[in-house]
Amino acid sequence: MRRILTLLIVPAMLALSACNSGGSVGSASSGGLPTLNPLLTKAMPAVVNVSVRGTVRPSAEMLRDPDIRRYFGGEKEKAFRSVGSGVVVDAAKGLVVTSAHVVENATEIGVTLGNGNEVPAQVVGSAADIDIAVLRIPAAGLTTELPVDDTDMPKVGDFVVAIGNPFGLGQTASLGIVSATGRSGLGIEGYEDFIQTDAAINPGSSGGALINLDGHLVGINTAIISPSGANAGIGFAIPMHMVKNSIDQIEQFGSVSRAKLGVAIEDLTPAKATSRGISAATRGALITGIVPGTVAASAGLKIGDVVTALDGHPIDGATALRNAVGLMRPQTSVTLTVVRGKDTLSLPVALGAQ
Repeated sequence: MRRILTLLIVPAMLALSACNSGGSVGSASSGGLPTLNPLLTKAMPAVVNVSVRGTVRPSAEMLRDPDIRRYFGGEKEKAFRSVGSGVVVDAAKGLVVTSAHVVENATEIGVTLGNGNEVPAQVVGSAADIDIAVLRIPAAGLTTELPVDDTDMPKVGDFVVAIGNPFGLGQTASLGIVSATGRSGLGIEGYEDFIQTDAAINPGSSGGALINLDGHLVGINTAIISPSGANAGIGFAIPMHMVKNSIDQIEQFGSVSRAKLGVAIEDLTPAKATSRGISAATRGALITGIVPGTVAASAGLKIGDVVTALDGHPIDGATALRNAVGLMRPQTSVTLTVVRGKDTLSLPVALGAQ
């Protein structure tokens, strides 16, 4: 049985951590062997542990389980403690990125820095639909960070390092490769464009960092697929273009708003393309429904249209269009490239709100 797990330790589970810029694989050890020590020495001071206290009320579905009913004693709220990890992304501002589910229902949050000092943290904002939260901690004494840079896109086969605190053992680094990019359809988050890696990620890794061998932060670890609940070589990280989008909105507006087009879509397959008289090589999002009264209707989109680009950026399927629109704020003006039969149209659209 496949199990998809977010990597939070609650009473018995913990979370991964982060790293710092400026390192590289570089030098060999004194014995002449290649080593990641210079990279990790610079990265690890940006790793923080996030400890949470809070209360949670069991859902009706959970209460069907007699063991959970017995634990909660009915529908009473239950106090909990959990631990996750975070990444210092802006030392001057005291900004830490972690997973939204790590701080969900929190009444008290503490962050333990790389030097062992614990400081209080407040939630600046969160984007639960991609599982990202931004915390603020006192900036005094913070010198190490992993800046958010969404231009360093990982490629399949790139070496990456996951650094964290699996099973509460303390800071641990594991080396792997990028196994795949653009993973979606897993049902983990509302918006999915995951980096898949075989770097060892275990329970305790939520909110932690995935870095490349230049010491650049390329993803925030969020989940694994495992039949046992432990690392099986299939881990997922949220790519930095999605993380940066949420951080920027949270810093500027205090929350994340997502745009809406108002269409039902699916991938355009070669068979569907040829049946519509379109080249089988065409990639895009096939519109299968238009929600009345939405911007899609007013912009003149029609069922059967194929969206192949947004503002000149290729759209290779339904997930790509959904993510591209969802990472924009309402009222953003865009131009859609649409294939309609034998014609290719450019349609201006002012995106709506969800």
